[in-house]
Amino acid sequence: MRAGTVIAWLPIVTLPMAALLFTPDHWPRWAFMWLLAWTIFAGCKWLTWWTAPPYGASVRRQLGYLVAWPGLDAAAFLHTPSPRVPPLSAWMFALGKLGVGIVLIGGVYPRLNTVDLLRGWVGMFGIIFVLHFGLFHLLSLTWQGLGVRARAIMDWPVLAVSVSEFWGKRWNLAFRDLTHRFLFRPLTTRFGAKTALVLGFLFSGIMHELVISLPAHGGWGGPTTFFLLQAAAILFERSAVGQRLGLMRGFRGWAFAMLVLVGPLLLLFHPPFVYTIVVPFLDWILPTPNCRWQTAG
Repeated sequence: MRAGTVIAWLPIVTLPMAALLFTPDHWPRWAFMWLLAWTIFAGCKWLTWWTAPPYGASVRRQLGYLVAWPGLDAAAFLHTPSPRVPPLSAWMFALGKLGVGIVLIGGVYPRLNTVDLLRGWVGMFGIIFVLHFGLFHLLSLTWQGLGVRARAIMDWPVLAVSVSEFWGKRWNLAFRDLTHRFLFRPLTTRFGAKTALVLGFLFSGIMHELVISLPAHGGWGGPTTFFLLQAAAILFERSAVGQRLGLMRGFRGWAFAMLVLVGPLLLLFHPPFVYTIVVPFLDWILPTPNCRWQTAG
């Protein structure tokens, strides 16, 4: 194995391992979860940067990619100019989504302090709106305004008319870019597209077990089952039967996608994760009267 390959892959192995081995036992579980998620992301970020063509990219832009952009398409960010300046409506839309997240976390969540599972889910959606739909979209617009190709990592996922479209073109395109390049394409070359699809979603399940089930000390198997169901749904909608049923277009495709995506969500974000990670974290941010979770570890 060449030295460059070792350097490219070393952080994605060593950083999460260090978090697993050296995180103090007294840390809250939510703090361990965020640290573990950050180490995995940092390793992925390094991998994409190290393997991107180095020509023509300024040091400033490379630092911007490493520390101020959540996407994982280094080649596009470093070397491709933005096709247009974002319109004012795009900024207002991003700010609106950020506002929705803030309202869910700061306004709705504290009023549900007697229903832990419900308020945990509300708070979790608030976090997603603040980060993925709000702040990350604002970062995308900022970089585009500076002439950098930094497409938003969320592209109206609710409009997906198939499970394939949801995961391949609309939801968390940063993770999609990473897995497509370093996982799906190599596996397709070796095993074929269908096997590569299943193995790719199995990998996603294992990664979510690591970030969700491990810190929560429970819910094992739920995330993996969720992602294997996604793979099965994609294979079915692409089959002759699925195509005859119209599961990749129109209202039928959208309804099937929402059923597959929303129906088993409790497997992915299972109650142990909500009770021991999400609620304690949000209660730490917004302490509520008579909170039972503020000191949960």
